[in-house]
Amino acid sequence: MRDAGAKEGDGPLRPFRDRRFSIYWLAGTTANTGWLIQMVGASWLMVSLDGTPTMVALVQTALALPVMLFALPAGTLADSFGRRQVILWSQAFALVASLALAGLAFMGVLTPWLLLGLTFLIGCGRASSNPAWQTMVAALVPRKELPGAVAVNAAGLNLARSAGPALGGAIVAVAGAGAAFLANALASLAVVLVALRWPRDRPETDLPPETFLAAITGGTRFVAMSPNLSGAIARAALFSLAAISLMALMPLIARDQIGGGARGYGVILAGFGIGGIVGMFISSRLRARLGLEGLASAGHLFFAAGLLVVAMGLGPAITFIATGISGASWLVTLSNVNATIQMSSPRWVQSRVMAIYQTANFGAMALGGWIWGSVAEHLGTGGALIAAAALLPLGMLLGRRMPLREADLAGTTIEQGWTPPELAIPLGPSSGPVVTTIGYRIAPSDTGRFLALMDERRRQRLRDGARHWRLLRDLNEPCLWRERFESRNGADALRHRNRRSAASIALRDQLRALHQDGPPSVQFEILVRVDNADGRDPS
Repeated sequence: MRDAGAKEGDGPLRPFRDRRFSIYWLAGTTANTGWLIQMVGASWLMVSLDGTPTMVALVQTALALPVMLFALPAGTLADSFGRRQVILWSQAFALVASLALAGLAFMGVLTPWLLLGLTFLIGCGRASSNPAWQTMVAALVPRKELPGAVAVNAAGLNLARSAGPALGGAIVAVAGAGAAFLANALASLAVVLVALRWPRDRPETDLPPETFLAAITGGTRFVAMSPNLSGAIARAALFSLAAISLMALMPLIARDQIGGGARGYGVILAGFGIGGIVGMFISSRLRARLGLEGLASAGHLFFAAGLLVVAMGLGPAITFIATGISGASWLVTLSNVNATIQMSSPRWVQSRVMAIYQTANFGAMALGGWIWGSVAEHLGTGGALIAAAALLPLGMLLGRRMPLREADLAGTTIEQGWTPPELAIPLGPSSGPVVTTIGYRIAPSDTGRFLALMDERRRQRLRDGARHWRLLRDLNEPCLWRERFESRNGADALRHRNRRSAASIALRDQLRALHQDGPPSVQFEILVRVDNADGRDPS
């Protein structure tokens, strides 16, 4: 039984006790509100310009595609050079693009393709700041409170979905789309002003930063070698591919199915946001009762039900309720996946992992926006929503092969204290490749257990940056085994060892327990070219 303090600590508003988080949340919610106002302005302006259903849906693609293209490079820069700098430059770019769009809208010279192009550029600025902004929350709250903080952040987005579209509809109706684009520019300015007050965040190492390509490769490799992460990302992408149909086609739902104008569009989009706020308050209870995978399956099921009701076109009130159900399902599904991904990522690679998640998720949204717009042209808006609802149960079936699992904190808690060995030949940061060989003497009766541990060892080594991992067995003495792997240079060799998690330390201890005759031998070598014509010492 939990005590009162535990219950209070688990409350959804707990993160707001920290003033830094409150300011961060307020700035993010302001930016999201401006973004939703921008989306309403762009979507409704496209309708006013007599855009086809495909062009209307492509507004969502123009908003989502930049994430697929730029999130991973931006996450890499955030991990290497600091989150604050990436946020400042990205939001400044979005500010300039928003001002340009507003100016052209006020002059009345926008065409459908020009509108899409500038919307895409604004999306590029937002996409570039997203990984750094999303992972900043991990620096503001204790790790055990991260799921609640992520849910509160998601609720902030849904609060923006409630206020932003309504404000956007009113602004467009009264002052035109240009005023909506100007409001988004002011929201970007607010983020810039908040980020300017943050202290400069520097990487937690004295080593030089990885090269850009090596850092991207390292983040991708970490996800590929982490089944919990790769499975969660795949599940979220499939959900978003189907679920984006509601957001992409909502202007058409407002115009064709409930006969509303810009205000009607804002009202049903507000229903989606209000549902998300409700989802914030019930998410933790549902997760405790259903488990992470059960919660995700329920989210798929209820979102599909909401799509089917919206497709029936039963009037504004019923459509409002159905979009609310979908909004709650969206939040409880994606916010819990988001929290699991952040908690399953150590700090050194967190922005890159989040960027890969966003790349897959928003790439699915971009693809879905185009797919459902095309389907709507042939089957109508209701037919497209029914087709999207039919896709969602596949996510539940995929959960049998890729179930969502709670984060393994031992795998992300970095253990410090490794002391580099004294070497006869100095090892510089650029020297290499460096080869590490660890020798084991294993009794024949322990061979099966040793190989099972080595399988996990291989995954951990490659995930943390090692290359060309091998396990060798001596032909003359079968009880002798050698684990061998490479690091690209001396700096990478140190990085690899500084990334040791509590789980990797526990695995090392299990291997040492199987080893006979003292501690395992460790040998460090450097690959040497033998084609130096002058005969100098290659070291």
